[in-house]
Amino acid sequence: MDIRPYEGFDEAELLSLYESVGWTNYTGRADMLREAFAHSLLTLGAYEDGKLMGVVRAVGDGYSVVLVQDLLLFPAYQHRGVGTALLRAVLDRFPDVYQLQLLTDDTPEHAAFYTSLGFVNVAKYGCAAYQRA
Repeated sequence: MDIRPYEGFDEAELLSLYESVGWTNYTGRADMLREAFAHSLLTLGAYEDGKLMGVVRAVGDGYSVVLVQDLLLFPAYQHRGVGTALLRAVLDRFPDVYQLQLLTDDTPEHAAFYTSLGFVNVAKYGCAAYQRA
């Protein structure tokens, strides 16, 4: 497996990835996704024999806060350590950031994955997350 910067924007490849995991909010707005990738703090891809397995995208300032916005893997590559490798690559690039955050589905599977990498539920700190609809 090769983890490297995701450069350029292969619309067909990325839309296929987002569609494969049901993130259709992005697939209907390809122009927004293109701009999101262009303005991200970091985008990395995981590759096997030159084929994209998944991506991670982070936003923020890189010093006080980094938000892992997207961590997506084609279903065939899930549960094979690819997501862990991508997330560790983000952690390695920002070892001293004050806050490294992410939002995800509230499922036992996601909780187990992220806590295994040192993340804690913000409720532990008496925090809540809010989103403008």
